[in-house]
Amino acid sequence: MIDARRLRILRAVADHRTVTAAAAALYLTPSAVSQQLAALEQETGHRLVERGARGARLTAAGEILLSHTNLVLAQLERAEAELADYSAGIAGTVTVAAFATGIGLVLAPALTELARTAPGIRVKVQDAEGDASVPMVLDRQVDVAVAVEYRGAPAEDDRRLTRVPLYSEPFDAVLPVGHRLAGQAQVAVADLAQDPWIGPYPGNPCHDVVVLACEYAGFAPRLDHSSDDFHAVVALAGADAGVALVPRSALRGMELTGVVVRPVEGSAPTRRVFAAVRQGAEGHPLIRPVLDAMEAVAVREAGLAARS
Repeated sequence: MIDARRLRILRAVADHRTVTAAAAALYLTPSAVSQQLAALEQETGHRLVERGARGARLTAAGEILLSHTNLVLAQLERAEAELADYSAGIAGTVTVAAFATGIGLVLAPALTELARTAPGIRVKVQDAEGDASVPMVLDRQVDVAVAVEYRGAPAEDDRRLTRVPLYSEPFDAVLPVGHRLAGQAQVAVADLAQDPWIGPYPGNPCHDVVVLACEYAGFAPRLDHSSDDFHAVVALAGADAGVALVPRSALRGMELTGVVVRPVEGSAPTRRVFAAVRQGAEGHPLIRPVLDAMEAVAVREAGLAARS
């Protein structure tokens, strides 16, 4: 009989592409992961993983087993959800990983809502960049991710996950007050082609949005300054160090000394935000109220950020 715990290890190796990285994600030693993979290969009678200089990859048999693994683990999540629902009372802890703006805009107000509607649910929040929280869900480090669409993100039909769209929001242009376009009501990205730029580091989902917006406008931005902190980005723009595109919600309540903020002309670059859980867990009696509360907050915030 195949051990479901070993299936989780197989999926982690497929996700992380090395035994060492999979072991770190699962809080195991590499030798323990190797032993469990060997036991799984013995259980199935097939070689499942091949290791080489560039990491580990699944064999054809491993890929077949992985396709069933996603279904099996999702069904186990559903079983846990039904058993939890059967238990008397709803009380427990849900861990949520979210990026800073998502915490402020959606998650923190949802906690206030939950304190009133589901006082038995305790939510633990972890700050994680918009592309880091989904892997944390898949590795069972957290229960819920508040994430941003990014290049390389799991597809919407990924059978490992259930997504809940929350909101989308435009990026606005942030310019020094003395900029030649500061007096315009709207700013075209193409008109900023010759300017120095300030933006997030590569790997940050917002970096992809900025670079793609510039590419669509016909140029590659000259990123002279990099920071993942939008307060720092705005401060640099205020020091006349360059121009930037910043998600609208990140500018809420921010000191905007020395800058002007203008909508982007035409089709503005957009950040799409969603919640994600392991497939099958969306009906869990502790997780469902958290998802519902975040959806309700996102609907109330529709004036700022229209839902996806």
